[in-house]
Amino acid sequence: MPTIRPAAEADAQLVFDLICELATYEKLRDEVVGTPEILRASLFDRHDAEALIVEDDAGEAVGYAIFYTTFSTFECRSGIWLEDVYVRPEHRRGGIGLQVMEHLAALTLERGHRRLEWVALNWNEPALNFYEKLGAARLDDWLIHRLEVPGIRALAAGETPASR
Repeated sequence: MPTIRPAAEADAQLVFDLICELATYEKLRDEVVGTPEILRASLFDRHDAEALIVEDDAGEAVGYAIFYTTFSTFECRSGIWLEDVYVRPEHRRGGIGLQVMEHLAALTLERGHRRLEWVALNWNEPALNFYEKLGAARLDDWLIHRLEVPGIRALAAGETPASR
């Protein structure tokens, strides 16, 4: 049975490699601009997020998860945002994804959080079906918005398109 453990600082390259595998699967590999060193600093110096490593019985990494704490103003309590969960293709359909989600659910409760949330790409039917089987509610009424660094800089300087 696979084991799930917190990533250690020495795992930064491994986690980064798994991130690149996930990005390739999602057809987004060209958008990976981070590095193992940036990841290491984010996880272990600044503690921006946490990572889990999933290992098979031989100790080989077969997947990972990265998550961080969020806050709900309506609940007035914290939650966990699951940024990534990935299982290598040759290890899928054997219950590892379920094991990771159960682990995260238990961690959510243990830490007193009120929500466990994530997103999935709208074309990723296997993931969407899996999450539905978990009983997760799809929140179609919420739309994700994002500013990248150039937009953040413009906004911080008061240079939004509406102000021009």
